[in-house]
Amino acid sequence: MNNNAINSYAKVEMDTNVASADPHKLILLLYQGALLAISSARNQMLRKDVAGKGKSISHAIMIIDEGLKSSLDMNAGGELAQNLSDLYEYMNQRLLYANLKNDVAALNEVSGLLFELKGAWEQIHPATKPAQPVKPIVAPRPPVSPLKSVALTYGRM
Repeated sequence: MNNNAINSYAKVEMDTNVASADPHKLILLLYQGALLAISSARNQMLRKDVAGKGKSISHAIMIIDEGLKSSLDMNAGGELAQNLSDLYEYMNQRLLYANLKNDVAALNEVSGLLFELKGAWEQIHPATKPAQPVKPIVAPRPPVSPLKSVALTYGRM
């Protein structure tokens, strides 16, 4: 499969994820996209692909600035939103530095910060919170012959 086909498939998959995502999921997709762009930049940096590295770092900066940072509600978020905004700005500065100096450590630093934020965001997602335990109603099961049990294991009666 050539790169154009792979890229087309990835774009369709991402478009589908974005179209069907709730706002919380969109933030997770932004974190994932930024991490992927930084990972690509790291690989391109190691391969001495200057143009590819620059494009990937620019993409990560755009995701952080236009996606994550711009989605902050500074009025409702108060000090937390301001701290996140400052952290996103710091990440962008470190990415610019990594681009100029070919500094893998700076890429790793930003990846680590994004990974921690993504993990924290995953923990507060309503779908990931454990539901209140519900006691199942268990009816007594009739005995099953060993032969029937083996047959059901393989999908035949």
